[in-house]
Amino acid sequence: MTARERDHLGWPFFDDAHRTLARDFWSWAEGEIAPHDEAGEGHDVDALCRTIVRELGEGGWLRFCVPALHGGAIAKLDVRALCLCRETLAQFSGLADFAFAMQGLGSGPISLYGSDELKARYLPGVREGKRIAAFALSETEAGSDVTAMRTTARRVNGGWALNGEKTFISNAGIADHYVVFTRLPDEGEHVFGAFVVDADARGFSVTDRIETLAPHPLGTIAFDDCRVKHTAVVGPVGKGLRVALGTLDVFRSTVAAAALGFARRALNAAIAHAKRRNVFGKPLAEHQLTRAKIAEMAVAIDASALLVYRAAWTRDTVADRVTREAAMAKLYATESAQHVIDDALQLLGGRGVIAGAPVERLYREIRALRIYEGTSEIQRLVIAEAVLGD
Repeated sequence: MTARERDHLGWPFFDDAHRTLARDFWSWAEGEIAPHDEAGEGHDVDALCRTIVRELGEGGWLRFCVPALHGGAIAKLDVRALCLCRETLAQFSGLADFAFAMQGLGSGPISLYGSDELKARYLPGVREGKRIAAFALSETEAGSDVTAMRTTARRVNGGWALNGEKTFISNAGIADHYVVFTRLPDEGEHVFGAFVVDADARGFSVTDRIETLAPHPLGTIAFDDCRVKHTAVVGPVGKGLRVALGTLDVFRSTVAAAALGFARRALNAAIAHAKRRNVFGKPLAEHQLTRAKIAEMAVAIDASALLVYRAAWTRDTVADRVTREAAMAKLYATESAQHVIDDALQLLGGRGVIAGAPVERLYREIRALRIYEGTSEIQRLVIAEAVLGD
């Protein structure tokens, strides 16, 4: 971690525990995660995800994904800690950032809204890296408009029966449990539920795997009269949408933090290249156009960091809901990171488009962050609603 990258740790958003976490986690990731990234993309992505989750658990870092009562590092989920972890991992490996993020998001509804029984059953395994988690909300016709979902759950003897399909589900095929969101048609027209479904549940299946620009486990899951017990309900019956949106409200800022990490890595690559590459008799870094571009990238990164950690600090210390702040952070950080990475690739020239090169991979990895957990367009609508007071 360079002195420039440590600057933000001195901001008043953090306490000493956060600063210690950032430094210790960087040292660990540099030794344990960086080698995975250097191995390239010609690996079994499922197996590597399992390995990374196990290593994160053994290193004690997944303790930040669960509350202290169930072995976590902090009394409740601390968004600043989650953001620092994702920002760090994103600078070493996009897949490692994904693996950490899904342990948090996939167990987040249980941590935030689950019964004591659900927390005791699932969270220790998540913390130890022995149980892989997934969050199943999206459907073919229900992405940004989650209320358009068609998967249903109906009361049956002894529990609930789920029917339907979810798609673009991260960790599909490797998760040990899924938090699934459904309509509850027998309870009312616009009533939703949230349920924990184990991967070995009867009537559950993974029907398809989806290949993306930046490989990670992603697929379609289906429910054919899939039975779960009454105890599998997360939160009050009928409040599934509140569970989903409340969880996203916590983790949306961490998406922005990952984008910040990607942008930092791209800037570092651009600076290193600009200093050693000679063009027209002098280093590329001495050309005014290059210096102007580097300056713009640095400003975008600092502005993103301010928005990210403002949102995280606000959620941790001021308010339970930070929809506006988190939306601003995600919108600005992900869009800015896209521009920073594109500028870095441009500065690298031909070296930037070589398949598998760090900046080329960043170029692919950043793109999805402008879509998942709320597209940039949706974030703009959220922000406008908050500002206009609609």
